[in-house]
Amino acid sequence: MNLAAALLPVPVLLPLGVAAALLVVSHWLPSPVSTVLAIATALAVAVICAFLAHAALQGPVLQWFGGWTPASSHRPGVVLGISFLADPISAAIAAFVGVLFAAALTFAWGYSQEHSHFEILMLLFLAAMAGFCLTHDLFNLFVWFELMSVAAFALTAYPLGKSSLEGAFNFTIINGLGSFMMLAGVGFLYARTGTLDFTQMGRAVTGIGSDAVLSAGFCLVAAALLTKAAIVPFHMWLSDAHAVAPSPVSVIFSGAMVSVALFALGKIAVQVFVHDDAVMTVARSLFVWLGAATALIGGAMAWAQRHLKRLLAFSTIAHLGIMLVGAAAVAPPAMAGFVLYLFGHGLVKASLFMVAGILLALRASGDEIVLYGKGRDLWPAGIAMSIAGLLLGGLPVGLLHTAADRLEASKPFVSAVIILATALTGAAVLRAAARIFATVSGAPGPEITAPTEREREKDDRPLWLMLLPCFALLVLAFVPGSLVLPFVERAIPALLDPFGHAAAVPAPEERAIESYAPIVLTVCLFALASVRQRATRPLSRTIFKAETLAFRGLQFLHSGLVGDYVVWMIVGLAALALALGAA
Repeated sequence: MNLAAALLPVPVLLPLGVAAALLVVSHWLPSPVSTVLAIATALAVAVICAFLAHAALQGPVLQWFGGWTPASSHRPGVVLGISFLADPISAAIAAFVGVLFAAALTFAWGYSQEHSHFEILMLLFLAAMAGFCLTHDLFNLFVWFELMSVAAFALTAYPLGKSSLEGAFNFTIINGLGSFMMLAGVGFLYARTGTLDFTQMGRAVTGIGSDAVLSAGFCLVAAALLTKAAIVPFHMWLSDAHAVAPSPVSVIFSGAMVSVALFALGKIAVQVFVHDDAVMTVARSLFVWLGAATALIGGAMAWAQRHLKRLLAFSTIAHLGIMLVGAAAVAPPAMAGFVLYLFGHGLVKASLFMVAGILLALRASGDEIVLYGKGRDLWPAGIAMSIAGLLLGGLPVGLLHTAADRLEASKPFVSAVIILATALTGAAVLRAAARIFATVSGAPGPEITAPTEREREKDDRPLWLMLLPCFALLVLAFVPGSLVLPFVERAIPALLDPFGHAAAVPAPEERAIESYAPIVLTVCLFALASVRQRATRPLSRTIFKAETLAFRGLQFLHSGLVGDYVVWMIVGLAALALALGAA
């Protein structure tokens, strides 16, 4: 066994082991020591996974636990063991997750001073996400899905206030139903293929072809992962969870968890179902429309929010829609764009949630209208928020810009969705930044009727320490895409076919004019928000009422009632089933 294969389980075992040790000694260990150990563990996971990503460029890094290799069954095509497989993209995403956890834990310095429970839960969350990225077994994927959910439920409810418990309850019910769907889907797929290993299952699916049981299994697994990824109409829980979760936890939710779930869906599609005509038809049709609806609804809802964490949550939903609508082509260029977008969006969104956390800690509010002008002496945070808003709105530099160009290259329809959703989310962030930090604001628009939360976070944390990871992530977001793209293009074939010879990723066409369209529209929307006047004339009052009515309709659908969210899950599941049945 080579070094890379020997290290493959470590990104999971290390945080689990440190979490268990902290649980034993936390009553005697000073809180800063626990935080340092947690940060060091996250950085170690990032370094190990980066090494695995580099090693996997020479071929897949594979580890069969307990020595249960396929040969152990003494039957061709029968796999009894569980494996981890590090292709370069999966390992790189696991490394990225480690970086985000290290940044979030640094930002949370001093957040928890009782028995290290916060750090323990974060390490369990990290272990689950690393396993989720690296596993090559469908049931094992479900196990890490469940551990992610349990850790996330506890972290959402960590403040133990009424609002946090309500948000965690909605999160638990919706994602718990997602877990049931995923387990049922795994059962259907195992019953039809006789294996849980991705590679063997893919071969079995190829031999069987389109089949009702396979379609049912994919439908349930896809619905579960679309729920975790907050794709319309499975997305309702995310804004509720974000509004009440501690800001360091929101950094992980939006920066990594939801996009990693979408990555897992893509991975299953290309490694297991690529030769299933029904699944590929749905991926290239229904997923495009679901992605477009997610991007546009998320963008519109972000524009209509006043509570920063809700605004950023809907922005995350919009950008997940962009990722889905671009990657639904299931083609190497689009997959390369998806991976770059995952990195770029995660860095920018994590920094924005850190700014929201700074305001909650030092100004005791996350409401942009209540915070009007109260951030002027926190100008470094204002600079960070403005830069992040510009990047989110399509500033033609950095990872997000390169990724968007890749995704836009697929279809004109995709370009239009990306431009509009990008502009709505970027302009909403810039509007809030101008209102809070520069007292530049027009009259409130539809955001005046949006729900808000009265909350605050621990206020004795030093500003410079909260700003340090925020600016570090923004610096990484400015890394030119041309530096990362060669690795991604070289690695994508190994993601599509870990043991085969998939085609190389072709270079996209230059898109000079379209590259500037999102940022131009973002600036225009921000300018309109900045000069908006109160509706005093009959025509302007009529326009304002129509605008407010439209956004109230969207707000009504996002009722906060878990029963309504379950109904929308059923609608989404039915749509998937009908599409697969008709394909």
